[in-house]
Amino acid sequence: MGHGIAQVFASADYTVHLYDSNPTALDNSTERIANNLRPFVELGLMDEASSQRCIENVHIHRELGPACQGCDLIIEAVVENLQLKQNLFASIEKFVPSSTVLCSNTSALSINELCSKLERPEQLIGTHFWNPPHILPCVEVIRGRLTSTDSFEFVVRVLKRVGKIPVRLRKDIPGFLGNRLQHALQREALYLLEQGVCDAEDLDNVVKHGFGLRYALMGPIERADLGGLDVTYEVQKYLLPQLDTRCTPSPLLAEKVKRNELGIKTGQGFYSWTQEEITDSVERRDKALLRIISLIKEMK
Repeated sequence: MGHGIAQVFASADYTVHLYDSNPTALDNSTERIANNLRPFVELGLMDEASSQRCIENVHIHRELGPACQGCDLIIEAVVENLQLKQNLFASIEKFVPSSTVLCSNTSALSINELCSKLERPEQLIGTHFWNPPHILPCVEVIRGRLTSTDSFEFVVRVLKRVGKIPVRLRKDIPGFLGNRLQHALQREALYLLEQGVCDAEDLDNVVKHGFGLRYALMGPIERADLGGLDVTYEVQKYLLPQLDTRCTPSPLLAEKVKRNELGIKTGQGFYSWTQEEITDSVERRDKALLRIISLIKEMK
């Protein structure tokens, strides 16, 4: 996620300082950004000069201190480990002035817990970018209990400036908005597979070629309004008691993980994956998403 987020700001002509404790990841970051930019150029959404300028705006650092110097905004994108993130922010805080705003790209961890070891907790905010961050417009902006209004609104303004659609969360809740919705769907999807109702491909098809197409244009609340709230009410009275309500991960998912069938990481999940299929799937996804986003912008 880190190099993709760096690309977002560099494409908007911000000077970006990129740091990673993993030298290999750092060495590969420029090439990965260049690969990310290729679909934009091929689809006419960016010219070669802008692409090259984006790459030049990213400065690589092998030490954390120099990477933080002079930054008004710092975004962390390390793995989802609470203590690791807390320690990183505590280190960053020593290198920056009190005005620097700190952001976490966590997708689920509590912002209130993340800021608990900071001297200036009012400067920490959650900014959950969606993968791929250089393409998907939405960023969930999560305000902690101690987050200052000035810091919060500053981040919202900057995100708008780089072409993102910031979504304000009034409360710091586990999973925020998107992952709560996403995993509610995932729970029911895995339950249906466990019950032998369908196979993985048919389940994915009903989302991709059915109701999922509408979600690019309207969310669940908007759809309910358009369909009639009385209809939604009657359907829920009948259907909700039939849905999965477990508070633990799916046994089917647990078995997959136990067998090391982790998806593209191991080449086998619910589907089988070759490296060629993975590369092709990501490329097709990115180009399709860019076309869809462009179409939505034209409609508005």
